[in-house]
Amino acid sequence: MAFLVYRGNPRCGGQGVYTRHLTRELVRLGHSVEVFSGPPWPELDEGVGFTPVPGLDLYRDPDPFRVPAWREFRGWADVVEFATMLGAGFGEPAAFSLRVWRRLRGRRQDFDIVHDDQCMGWGIARLHRAGWPLLETLHHPITVDRAIALDHATTWRTRLTTRRWFGFLRMQTRVVRRLPAVLTVSHNSKKDIHAQMGVPLERLTVVPVGVDHEVFRPYDDVVKRPGRLVVTSSSDVPMKGLVPLLEAIAKLRTEREIELIVIGTPRPGGRVARALDRLGLADVVTTVSGVSDEALARLYGEAEVAIVPSLYEGFSLPAIEAMSCAVPVVATTGGALPEVVGTSGETGLLVEPNDPEALVVAIRRLLDDPGLRARLGANGRERVRERFTWEVTARGTAACYDAIVRHRPLPASMFFD
Repeated sequence: MAFLVYRGNPRCGGQGVYTRHLTRELVRLGHSVEVFSGPPWPELDEGVGFTPVPGLDLYRDPDPFRVPAWREFRGWADVVEFATMLGAGFGEPAAFSLRVWRRLRGRRQDFDIVHDDQCMGWGIARLHRAGWPLLETLHHPITVDRAIALDHATTWRTRLTTRRWFGFLRMQTRVVRRLPAVLTVSHNSKKDIHAQMGVPLERLTVVPVGVDHEVFRPYDDVVKRPGRLVVTSSSDVPMKGLVPLLEAIAKLRTEREIELIVIGTPRPGGRVARALDRLGLADVVTTVSGVSDEALARLYGEAEVAIVPSLYEGFSLPAIEAMSCAVPVVATTGGALPEVVGTSGETGLLVEPNDPEALVVAIRRLLDDPGLRARLGANGRERVRERFTWEVTARGTAACYDAIVRHRPLPASMFFD
């Protein structure tokens, strides 16, 4: 199969993580996979093919929103992408889809199926019209991201900029409605994709994502740090709920020794950076980025509690990473988090989103009860090993491929409570 991802690096978010681990497991199952990715480039394992799809990389570090030199423009897709950025929009998905369409259109005999990871650009629609068997992964409806961002926009200027940035959603909604097979990662996402983007339920199936439980595990030489909390956030946006968490940390520090490790880099001058200054938390909050999976697992292992404060999640890789490390989790009920963490109270604690006081109560409860921490940690790891491994994800995805190439209905969703 040809696996398409417009931004493939795992340091940039869940799409890159999904790409690396799913393609590795598909190869282990005996499939041949060639990844087509735009920059920043993916990290891939041995046996997975790679075809780079160069773009302008307008948001790269250390010069995001850069102005490219004229010699960098190689075609119409580059012009469209740059012009979209000048208008405060995000043009990567559309531009990547047109570039990859040009690379694939002469290679129809090389592939049985195309698997697109949440691009849904005009070029993907062209592949579908040309008769390519195609599976689309849509992790969650980005309409939710837009709604939450608009709710947190405080001026007319930021609301206008937010609407322009999410302008690509019009394209993605039109394209995904035409596609015959859409895979998503939770039943909550399936419900929201149907309601907000108009994809018929019979075209949707659920295959949850996974974690490498052999890397994300308890390490014998890792020592717990009393009062240490950890949170992972791939981006500095309201949806990730870091500001309510920081408000909870400000309350907790008045009653006990505490520290918070943030896996990620808040944007200088952004909402999180301003909250850190406003709450005076610079001495108890440390940010870490660019770590390997094993180093990340060890950071989880040093924490007494992991927190997922998101206002909404289509799934949540940080939740299952922490659970796989046998670290007790406090998560919100935003989106699919109850499906992932479990609702029994024996595999993690759930609180309402955007509620600092509820976070305080749940974190305090775990910090004060070593027995509860141990029980939730052990039960959480067992839940992950039973339900959320990359092998399970790959087998479910391969079943979708088989149905598509044989012109059969998508398999029933992989149910999990």
